[in-house]
Amino acid sequence: MTASRLRGGAPVEDGDDLDVEEALALVREAKDDSTGPAPAPGARDARTDGPHRATPWPEAREIAARAARTARSAGARRGPVSVPLGDSLGLVLAAPLDALGDLPSFDTSAMDGWAVAGPGPWTVREEGVLAGHAQPAPLTDGEAVLIATGARIPADTTAVLRTEHGRTDTQGRLHATRDLAHGQDIRPRGQECRSGDQLLPVGTLITPAVLGLAAAAGYDTVTVVPRPRVEVLVLGDELLTEGLPREGLIRDALGPMLPPWLRALGAEVVAVRRVRDDARALRKAITASPADLVVTTGGTAAGPVDHVHPTLERIGAELLVDGVAVRPGHPMLLARIQDGRHLVGLPGNPLAAVSGLLTLAEPLLRTLAAHPAPEPYALPLTEAVHGHPYDTRLVPVVLRGDRAVPLHYNGPAMLRGVAAADALAAVPPGGARPGEEAELLDLPWAAAGIGVCFT
Repeated sequence: MTASRLRGGAPVEDGDDLDVEEALALVREAKDDSTGPAPAPGARDARTDGPHRATPWPEAREIAARAARTARSAGARRGPVSVPLGDSLGLVLAAPLDALGDLPSFDTSAMDGWAVAGPGPWTVREEGVLAGHAQPAPLTDGEAVLIATGARIPADTTAVLRTEHGRTDTQGRLHATRDLAHGQDIRPRGQECRSGDQLLPVGTLITPAVLGLAAAAGYDTVTVVPRPRVEVLVLGDELLTEGLPREGLIRDALGPMLPPWLRALGAEVVAVRRVRDDARALRKAITASPADLVVTTGGTAAGPVDHVHPTLERIGAELLVDGVAVRPGHPMLLARIQDGRHLVGLPGNPLAAVSGLLTLAEPLLRTLAAHPAPEPYALPLTEAVHGHPYDTRLVPVVLRGDRAVPLHYNGPAMLRGVAAADALAAVPPGGARPGEEAELLDLPWAAAGIGVCFT
């Protein structure tokens, strides 16, 4: 018969080496780490004095970005990859986009009209020149030929006379109704670039316009920074995947929500797995994952089935952030696991998980993907927002002109507010008055960024 043993508030598996003194120390640590009422000003706070000090919210975001930079510089991430042009939207160039040839590659007509040679009036050649056809015969002085936009210019052409600027007389001769300059409406070869010119530098975000330029320049593939690979582990025996909540069970909101949200942040979601409340199963899932980032849901506190902390300790992970001074989402965490990979532990409450996603996962994924950090901005709030005495508070808002309107239903377990929101407002400790500016975190679909992809 074996005694029940605890590590960080979670059962320890039989066979782990743990003596009584170590067990008691870990139980004391778990108690010190538990969240409770905020201390009075000047009082000693176990949350900030203990080994798992809550990290200030801005610092936590910077730690996540710095962890990704360290992984990239250490070569822990995959190197640049070549992808088909059609699959590159939202990625970042890992090699310059250089001109493969002159653009345009031949003299072309910029307008529908006539290619003319010498001064008018002109005799019009019977057969016209269309785009995509071979080089037409040269023109002689006093000769014109109908030409389409994008068609090759015949040799010895003086200019292109637009359709609306020409008329023909009864003898069929062409006359200009406006002055015509030499070279008018002709796009000369190499006007946009010459072979070897750099069109776009490394680090350029591939937008639809970049796709068009690359295609025009003759690219079929581009060299890019690969999307970070993410695996989502949904933890909990209490979660249903269909139907109404019943018999103490609740619907899983995070399993459907996180994968498309992570894709909108630029990640490649390689798997979504459900893991029961079992330490061995969690350990196996984390260590077997091939992803650059493992995202877990729930299990980050110190309850009887909260296995994330003990599991990270057993596999030798390095805790970079263990609790953040933000509400909701205080018990989130960031750990560096083997081979430079990372784990973000999200709280189980849905809005708290959103807070963790934007606090830790977003800066880490953005930096791994080589995306630039968004420019910070703030807007005044239309009404007062209550704050936490010591922590930043993230509140869903909608944007109305140059103001942010706080939304209700913003409790840790609620998604009703964020489902209608454009952004989250970072409300400083103590709250915000009406008209006071608050920093905003855009939600990816509201920002209409290039990374928005929910498939």
